[in-house]
Amino acid sequence: MSVLKFDNVSKSFGEGTAKTDVLKNINLEVEEGEFLVLLGFSGTGKTTLINLMAGLETPSAGSVTFKGQPISGPGPERGVIFQSYSLMPWLTVNGNVRLALDSVFPNMPKAEKEEKVDHYIKMVGLSHATGRRPAELSGGMRQRVNVARALAMNPEVLLLDEPLSALDALTRANLADEIEAIWSAERKTCVLITNDVDEAIILADRIIALNPDGTLGEEFKVDIPRRRDRMEMNHHDGFKKLRAKVTKYLMDVGIAAKAEGTKVLPDVTPIHGVPAAVKDAQKGMIDHNFLDFSKLHKIYPTPKGPLTVVEDFDLKIQRGEFISLIGHSGCGKSTVLTMAAGLNAISKGGIRLDGRHVEGADPERAVVFQSPNLFPWLSAKENVAIGVDKVYPKASQGERQDVVEYYLERVGLADAMDRPAHSMSNGMKQRVGIARAFALSPKLLLLDEPFGMLDSLTRWELQEVLMEVWDRTKVTAICVTHDVDEAILLADRVVMMTNGPQATIGKIVDVDLPRPRTRQALLEHPDYYRYRQDVLDFLEEYEHGAKPKPKAAKAIAAE
Repeated sequence: MSVLKFDNVSKSFGEGTAKTDVLKNINLEVEEGEFLVLLGFSGTGKTTLINLMAGLETPSAGSVTFKGQPISGPGPERGVIFQSYSLMPWLTVNGNVRLALDSVFPNMPKAEKEEKVDHYIKMVGLSHATGRRPAELSGGMRQRVNVARALAMNPEVLLLDEPLSALDALTRANLADEIEAIWSAERKTCVLITNDVDEAIILADRIIALNPDGTLGEEFKVDIPRRRDRMEMNHHDGFKKLRAKVTKYLMDVGIAAKAEGTKVLPDVTPIHGVPAAVKDAQKGMIDHNFLDFSKLHKIYPTPKGPLTVVEDFDLKIQRGEFISLIGHSGCGKSTVLTMAAGLNAISKGGIRLDGRHVEGADPERAVVFQSPNLFPWLSAKENVAIGVDKVYPKASQGERQDVVEYYLERVGLADAMDRPAHSMSNGMKQRVGIARAFALSPKLLLLDEPFGMLDSLTRWELQEVLMEVWDRTKVTAICVTHDVDEAILLADRVVMMTNGPQATIGKIVDVDLPRPRTRQALLEHPDYYRYRQDVLDFLEEYEHGAKPKPKAAKAIAAE
């Protein structure tokens, strides 16, 4: 039986020349009891679609019905869980859930309300935190309150508007598993919008892609038996095939072919602030142990005494290697990176780059952060030129301009070089940040979760941009990430860190996959999921705060 139905629905905003068509000719039926996932990326109209289901928007054309009746506004039969938590900050967990019951069931006896509140708080694993207020809860716990509150209203349909996207990877995976368990127990109709392919396959009976032009795309049936364990899925042929098929479709419809640039990089040697006698900074660099972390420690003073965040971090990196650094939140990944950048003092041990100790920040070590930190009033070209003018002091103005334009073309901004940064999307700003880093011709490129703030499609696109530019330059690089697929896609070696405090290297995986790499080619490579399993096994071992066995840790450090 159909619960929700879209009959030739279109939705636009604005009028005249300012009119924007968001959804076009949507025909969709949601069956009672099914778990439907609408999969798409920023700008495809996912949120507008779910707002129409919730009654928060009305269609510009066509009709949206619930059990045959037109939807004219919000109703308790349709519970919505948004990306933001929307909790009352002065109420406890218990109070926030009870508020929902008070509004929907004002005449329900007090004892029955208390029983229901306790039931749903227990269902989402928050019985230990009923008296806490939102400010005392983590992001994952606040979203659990949201889930409990929506369930307490006893809706017939649960609408989930990217409820997990603001959470870290581990919390996101755990909460997704809980949502599936709740759905299995309650058998409510669920509609989830997301941009995460794995999340979609783990949860859905049916996946429908949204196209960038606001139309519905291909439909994918998910016939993998439940419950779908994330670790087991890594060995499941049906999961691998569906994952590759959905990914290919999204990339085909979402990523336009990149226009090849026309500029040739001028033969200009940068100066990195090393002694004047070192005239050729690039050709004179050593190859073996080009970057050497030796018994690196980071210790912070605290009122309770010294806190060792990173301990005995030992790693030798050859010139031209690409290293991915991965581990759970709080394991010290970014601390290691900022010490390599010279932005964070080294407590013990040392870092040598090209035979010299790292001391303070220097353009020979270019950093790309999660937030690109551009000057908003300057254009893309001007933002890149600031660094280029400093590291190519002997080049002519024309040569420096060629360097700037070359790298902006390489990252796909040939037509947007003169746009001010404040008018750019997050993805465009990060492209400028990547271009700026490469244009410095650094000895070492450091990337601190550079795509963490972006939707999945933009991440995929910029990962390929990064690989394409890196393949031309072969700059030595370290990328901090929490994304397993990103780590393998980019790296020659994946370096895994144990949990903090006293975090160190727990395992290193050599990634022997052909270059140049594309996401689609790797998903089809016979060895890809073996590497993925190696990393997943390590992360699962340390998921609950495990510490390394002393002997194992010493053996890793000695390698």
